[in-house]
Amino acid sequence: MTETNFPEKMDAVFSEAEEKLDNLAGKSLAELSGLFQQLQGAADKMARSREAEAIKSAFYKLLGKLKSEAGTEDSAENPFESVEQNFKAMYADYKRERAEFNKEQEARREENLAKKQAIIGELKTLIEKEEDVSASFPAFRELQNRWREAGPVPVTAYRDINDTYQHYVEQFYDLVKINRDLRDLDFRKNLEAKEAFCAAAEKLTENENVVEAFHELQKLHDQWKEYGPVAKEKREDIWNRFKAATAVINKKYQAHFEGLKEEQAANLAAKTALCEEAEAIAQREVTSSAQWNGLSKELEDLQARWRKIGFATKKENQRIYERFRAACDKFFERKRAYYADFKGQMSENLEKKLDLIAKAEALKDSTEWKKTADQLIALQKQWKEIGSVPRKKSEQLWTRFRAACDAFFEKRDENARPENDFYGNLRTKRRLVEEIQAYALSGDEAADAAAMRGFAGRWQEIGHVPFKEKDAIAKAYRDAMQEKFPRFSQRNASVSRAPKAPRSPKDLLVDKYHALQQELATFENNIGFFSNSKGASPLIAQMQERILRTREELQELERKIKEAGEGEN
Repeated sequence: MTETNFPEKMDAVFSEAEEKLDNLAGKSLAELSGLFQQLQGAADKMARSREAEAIKSAFYKLLGKLKSEAGTEDSAENPFESVEQNFKAMYADYKRERAEFNKEQEARREENLAKKQAIIGELKTLIEKEEDVSASFPAFRELQNRWREAGPVPVTAYRDINDTYQHYVEQFYDLVKINRDLRDLDFRKNLEAKEAFCAAAEKLTENENVVEAFHELQKLHDQWKEYGPVAKEKREDIWNRFKAATAVINKKYQAHFEGLKEEQAANLAAKTALCEEAEAIAQREVTSSAQWNGLSKELEDLQARWRKIGFATKKENQRIYERFRAACDKFFERKRAYYADFKGQMSENLEKKLDLIAKAEALKDSTEWKKTADQLIALQKQWKEIGSVPRKKSEQLWTRFRAACDAFFEKRDENARPENDFYGNLRTKRRLVEEIQAYALSGDEAADAAAMRGFAGRWQEIGHVPFKEKDAIAKAYRDAMQEKFPRFSQRNASVSRAPKAPRSPKDLLVDKYHALQQELATFENNIGFFSNSKGASPLIAQMQERILRTREELQELERKIKEAGEGEN
């Protein structure tokens, strides 16, 4: 029987090489250059040409993309010139060394082929001479040793040269009349060697690393070919034993890559799902910074999940990555455009608020109290309607604007006419707060409720207080009422159960005024809470805007209440 040649290469070997390569698609130009430089300094760099070509392909693909994004494809300017020239020089050096290496290897294989052809010629001559064994057998041994030492030949000649050699070796053993004892001794040595190969192959069937086992088996097959035949009656058995172990390893090897294909298919499905999620995020309508930040976090989570998923097949891996990357790029491009436009709007808002500040500062020294108060209230309303400004400017602008408004209202209060005794009203309200605090609950719910309504009614009848004091005295009043009468916040509900007198427009305005005062107190408490939290600046800014709007509404209500009172008189 003629022993069949074991295949040196399989498609799965290429899959294995691809499995070992890092995912180069996500690396930067500098990282790819660094990888190539590491490969160039490796001792086995000439055996890693596939890896070198993969790095080169990834480098130039990324370079082209970056040039396109930078708009320099057709431009004389090239911001990537340095890294590109450096990589080009490294690759040129590698290609030159690789070409020289391949040329040397090919020349060496041709030399080995010539040596082996010469050995076959000598073996053929040895067989044809049919000399006495004592003369021919040592020469045959020498030819075998020279054959093993000759080294690899060109791939295209491998099968023919080995088949021819095995043919003449078998002819030597079968046709030359050598001494039976010497022949049997040689058969036994060959049998021992091949039994050792069988045992080694059988041991490899237990190796859990099927890729390593496969490569070791190839080495055993190469060594098997270097030895001559065994006795005819044992040739079939020994080869079947070796072939059986080979079949087990081959089956495991194929199963390993079949499993790898299934895993890659599952990875592709998982990555496809992430692409769909990313594409949905990239297409979503967004109208605020909070939404952009939330969606950015979602996309970053998708990217983290993507990195935990293994490779898809070679055919699909790059395609699915480019699909995912395209969705991410689309989202972040839209986000950049939004913030570019947002910054433009904030710049416009900044100019508008600076204009309002200039107007307020121009009015702060006016003594036309009624006219100027109305103008400042109108400016405050406009301020509220203007959108956001850069965060680092927001507090500074608000402080200037509020200072101008406060300066006017404080002077107005100081110069109030006798009928508008703001400080007298303040003293009256303070005395009322002290009276509320001193009130002793009777235990009679109806009587206490009547007292609460009485205090509230008296409070409403007291006129305005100085502008800078109104927030503090309003809070003191609410705190005193809430402490003394827990149901103060449900006052309107309590009042509703009693017979209602017709409500005047002023009464309705006063009720609304008190409701806003309570809201203002809540906002001020909240801003005190947020000030102790890290990263709360946006929330504080929003709360300050709400406080400003509420105070402006209270001022407007004060004006309306005053006008309603004048109308009733």
